[in-house]
Amino acid sequence: MEHGWILGMHISWWVFLILLSILFLAFFEAEPKHKAKKRREDPLDILKKRYASGEISTEEFEERKAHLEAKNKKSGR
Repeated sequence: MEHGWILGMHISWWVFLILLSILFLAFFEAEPKHKAKKRREDPLDILKKRYASGEISTEEFEERKAHLEAKNKKSGR
């Protein structure tokens, strides 16, 4: 009967270690969800991605880029 108790003890430790690992990863995740929601992508970066993917033309990219830069100068960024 000793083998059943020892085997049960090993299983209990594995369950404990797995649960502890899950809790550790959940607590120390790389970027908490509430911070990820607050972080926004820069509009100029979005524009560059759209241009790089061919979604917008060169003329449209230059026009929108100038508009964004003018807007940033007005707001003091």
